[in-house]
Amino acid sequence: MSQTDAADYYETLQISPHAEPDTVHRVFRLLAQRYHPDNPETGSDERFRQVYEAYAVLSDPASRARYDANYDALRRERWQFAATSPPDAGDFALEQHVRLLLLEILYARRRLESYKPGLSLLELSQLTGRPREHLEFTSWYLVQKKLLLRDDQSNLAITADGVDVLEALGKVSTDLLRLPQSAA
Repeated sequence: MSQTDAADYYETLQISPHAEPDTVHRVFRLLAQRYHPDNPETGSDERFRQVYEAYAVLSDPASRARYDANYDALRRERWQFAATSPPDAGDFALEQHVRLLLLEILYARRRLESYKPGLSLLELSQLTGRPREHLEFTSWYLVQKKLLLRDDQSNLAITADGVDVLEALGKVSTDLLRLPQSAA
């Protein structure tokens, strides 16, 4: 199994990577009851096994420490995008590249984790390799064009208009294509 196929145990248990051990235990008990195969309404063998596997790793301090050592690298690899600037890019071309990159990242986030589609500027900065301050203008512009929105926690998420722009471009990979006139 490659790292990108590896399970995200924190997502499986729907907890923060900073959750205390008693939180891990409490959430496991709730999810185990919900997904236990004997539960006629919500039981699921596969989901129960996933929850148990996540709990087995995250409840044991040594196993959790080993898992956490690789967790950040796993997360970065899972969300890796071509964040390098295009060759010979001027300021305008670079800005267009970064706009599309943000749209792509948030498009992927919405598709893969629809229950929490937003990312903070700090997370976007880590994923793109660009300073957070450099993403302020880009995010402001995309919000003004209604391609992104800010949620109550100031996380950015792609809108239906943003999805339409990417799909109209026929791409979910970066290059120097400009946003259509109606969206730009």
